[in-house]
Amino acid sequence: MSHNRILSLSALLVVSSVLAHPLAAQTAQVIVLRPDRVFDGVTPRLHSGWLVVVAGERIAAAGPEDRVPRPPEARVIDLPGLTLLPGLIEGHSHLLLHPYNETSWNDQVLREPLATRVARAVRAAEKTLLAGITTERDLGTEGAGYADVGLKQAIEQGIIPGPRLLVVGPAIVATGSYGPKGAPELRLPKGAEVADGHDDLVRVVRDQIGRGADQVKVYADYRWGPTGGAQPTFTQDELNLIVEVARSSGREVAAHAYTAEAMRRATLAGVRTIEHGDSGTPEVFELMAERGVGLCPTLAAAEAVTSYAGWRKGVDPEPERITNKKRAFRAALDAGVPICFGGDVGVFPHGDNVWELELMVEYGFTPLQAAIAATSGNAAIFGLDDRGAVREGLLADLIAVEGDPTHDITALRRVRFVMKGGAVVKQGIQ
Repeated sequence: MSHNRILSLSALLVVSSVLAHPLAAQTAQVIVLRPDRVFDGVTPRLHSGWLVVVAGERIAAAGPEDRVPRPPEARVIDLPGLTLLPGLIEGHSHLLLHPYNETSWNDQVLREPLATRVARAVRAAEKTLLAGITTERDLGTEGAGYADVGLKQAIEQGIIPGPRLLVVGPAIVATGSYGPKGAPELRLPKGAEVADGHDDLVRVVRDQIGRGADQVKVYADYRWGPTGGAQPTFTQDELNLIVEVARSSGREVAAHAYTAEAMRRATLAGVRTIEHGDSGTPEVFELMAERGVGLCPTLAAAEAVTSYAGWRKGVDPEPERITNKKRAFRAALDAGVPICFGGDVGVFPHGDNVWELELMVEYGFTPLQAAIAATSGNAAIFGLDDRGAVREGLLADLIAVEGDPTHDITALRRVRFVMKGGAVVKQGIQ
């Protein structure tokens, strides 16, 4: 039997199996997407003349038009001039924050009512989805408790629009290391959850899991050195324990770490990703690559905060912080570290997530590398084997853009079509 014949029969069987179930037949809609070209999230070459068949919430078939059967009852959506690709997967966000040039982090944590913060987050989730981000890892509510768990549930229940969320609740920090800070005699509310030592860390990690955390985030260092510089917070044994307890429940750990020592400890402990990594050394990046630990470099957050302080890019001399970011990013690439698309959005406006990808290209990635990082790359880092590519059986989380993102990453700003789980949430210019 020819390959073409096998592909056609396979696609027909998938579609038929969805429609054959009595309940599914009443609700499942078959949609045929006909773009100009397809980036499948993996293959460097774009596919021209492809159709993508969606049955219910999953991709039933994808391939050349003459090999993919079109059920007669299917709804056909033409996407002329557009490139279809997997929905983007954002790896480091904070839906409960908004840009610091609007309100400082301290004031957001201490002064803004929780209801106001959640209302902003609802808007942010919608902007994120319409920008083509169909999955987002939210790495800390910064004083808003488990509001991210509630947002995730509201999205899953169809109450509000937004991406699929991976949430951590409050991050875990060592006593004395995190803010907000004020007069030493005051015990101000913190932007994360404090825990130390064996029993306390075991209890807090398990409690967070029980409250709905998909992953655990820990601050492996913070700006608490004698002169205000970043220094490690948790010991090697404490980090090992956090990872051990989280992993025993099937969950991974993300570690905030700027310093080389904190990055080294977190890597040895077995975290899944390191966030920021500004002071990483070649030796530390080689260790990360050897152990398969990903780096979310958060380039956009660094440029945003620096610009809020007065830096004019292209006019003023490059600040040391940006120089360090570029050096670290290049060193991570040279070492072969898996690079995560995650910009720390919330520090800068939600919906502007693609800025991180543009900076990744500016700092040394090719557009193809950036496009893969935002799709199949992040899916692999986060263990999401049901998304991140245009392939039969995966979730129908798909977007279409003007242009070719594998050669021009700014094409990902021109999102004209968004589908999440087989439902069209955006079509046309908005």
